[in-house]
Amino acid sequence: MIKRLFDVVVSAAALLLLLPVLLVLAAAVKLDDGGPVIFRQERAGRHGRTFRMHKLRTMRSGPGPQVTADSDDRITRVGRFLRATKLDELPQFYDVLVGHMSLVGPRPEVWRYVMHWPAAARHRILSVRPGITDPTQIAFRHESAELAAVERPEEYYLSVVLPRRVEMCLRYVENRSFLGDIVILLRTAQALVRPRPPVDRGQVAPATAGAGGSAA
Repeated sequence: MIKRLFDVVVSAAALLLLLPVLLVLAAAVKLDDGGPVIFRQERAGRHGRTFRMHKLRTMRSGPGPQVTADSDDRITRVGRFLRATKLDELPQFYDVLVGHMSLVGPRPEVWRYVMHWPAAARHRILSVRPGITDPTQIAFRHESAELAAVERPEEYYLSVVLPRRVEMCLRYVENRSFLGDIVILLRTAQALVRPRPPVDRGQVAPATAGAGGSAA
């Protein structure tokens, strides 16, 4: 009850205070290429219910994997700025307000990748509301740069990144607390202002077939 009340108060205040910023960013997205402002995508929510998560659109429509590397040519000019600053995530305060998400919780995933989770892990992670941020958002703050350094980003995501994310999400669910959520929010704010370190292609872990399978 305390967590949900905190979510409602903070998300409502954020939407109200950030409305001018959202309007400016929405105009920038629209003027960039004339496409829609909001990107909606179905994600796996609490108890396995599907919901539509909202973001400011950062990419042009077109074929490609559902994970995005910095090198993806579908990313728009304004989209690169939004993704680098995480400002594209601001509309998710609405998802928190209506109860589909929480400020802190396991990051919601598309069903295609959720089905690669072990069954027991899937049950535990989906037992709580997904969140705007969680420990994986801090640890994988520069995930898109890491994906850009490999030849097959989706295969690398499935075999290397996804198992790490599942492990961290399980640890969060098993040890979550209101005070712990506050700490995660503060650490997320710190991570957002930290400069991006360069990614050395030679230091990126090679994808292995056994960890999570390969993309179809």
